[in-house]
Amino acid sequence: MDRKNLIVGQSGGPTAVINSSLYGIVKGGRDQAEVDRIYGMVNGIEGFLKGQVMDFEVALPGEDLETLKYTPGAYLGSCRHKLPENLDDLAYKQIFASFHDMNIGYFVYIGGNDSMDTVSKLSRYGERIGSDVRILGIPKTIDNDLVKTDHTPGYGSAARYVASTVREIVIDANVYEKKSVTIIEIMGRHAGWLTAASVLARKYSGDNPLLVYLPEKAFDTEKFLMDVEHAFDKNCNVVVCVSEGIRDEKGTFICEYENDVCTDNFGHKMLTGCGKYLENLVRSRLQVKVRSVELNVNQRCSTAMLSAADQKEAMEAGAFGVKAAVQGETGKMVSFIRDSEKDEYVLNYGLEDVNEICNKEKPVPVSWIAESGNDMTDDFIQYAMPLIQGVVSLPLDDNGLPLFAYRK
Repeated sequence: MDRKNLIVGQSGGPTAVINSSLYGIVKGGRDQAEVDRIYGMVNGIEGFLKGQVMDFEVALPGEDLETLKYTPGAYLGSCRHKLPENLDDLAYKQIFASFHDMNIGYFVYIGGNDSMDTVSKLSRYGERIGSDVRILGIPKTIDNDLVKTDHTPGYGSAARYVASTVREIVIDANVYEKKSVTIIEIMGRHAGWLTAASVLARKYSGDNPLLVYLPEKAFDTEKFLMDVEHAFDKNCNVVVCVSEGIRDEKGTFICEYENDVCTDNFGHKMLTGCGKYLENLVRSRLQVKVRSVELNVNQRCSTAMLSAADQKEAMEAGAFGVKAAVQGETGKMVSFIRDSEKDEYVLNYGLEDVNEICNKEKPVPVSWIAESGNDMTDDFIQYAMPLIQGVVSLPLDDNGLPLFAYRK
């Protein structure tokens, strides 16, 4: 048997379970007779172009690999590197020459929309030159905005963190019987999946957060102020959850009303500040106590709120991808398929053409957003609830702190 080596990389923003997918790939690769050595790209395809590669047999032998399942961030390091649009660029020749020199037969990349762009370009170039390197993508993003899949690894844990943290903030906000507004800014540039998860924090009908705003609906500041005033009829302490990417009917992000925003290598605006803008607006117009809270990076790096379902699916997706690559699949992304025929939650795995996935975004269905534009329907709750289930017990060090895998 002509055994080939496997190389894996991570790209884009980390999640609480991106390393669980990495675990599934490495463990799954070790179980495949066709796979010889397993290498990791340090800092994704950008690092690979610089020759930054590690050997998993050296870095995480045997049982040391298990710690990956509980480690936040991207163990291999990440990047936001956009490969050239022109497949004649020398970068592709360099990459595939390195594949040849390292006897790479399988390339697996964990990431979101932009990472699938890398998978698409490499697989198309490989097809052009007749390469036998199998190239697969493993989905990853807390934004849950990849098309052709029911959901993405990382979303369940981030949604659980949001719901739990919002519930804690709600209890904190209720300590005084005096009108107050707490505005919670949650990640989500164009898709509001994560902000929508804040409604899972409610303990009963009419509980906070009373108002929830997603980018899928145009945001009107005057209507927002009226919504807040009406919410005081239900509770003197009003909690509002907003996506960082809420924008008005003209498409202008609310955070741009007072701040300039930068863009990343893929041209995406780097957003922050809508919560603070709304805080100042409420204070000046409604004359009530108000504060804003930005959940920020905690949403993607916290393993304290790991969803066991999310962790399990992330590992299985990685192993499924390796098996598919060994069986000859290329230019595909692993997809999640929910069995809608069963009453209980049942998930299967499949493959989708990565060219139909990259550089596209899946918004929250408008039918799952209340007509008022400031709440979610039961359909969303039924969709999201199975994804946050299960508690993961983290291994601890001698000081009682989480035990993580550190790349040396």
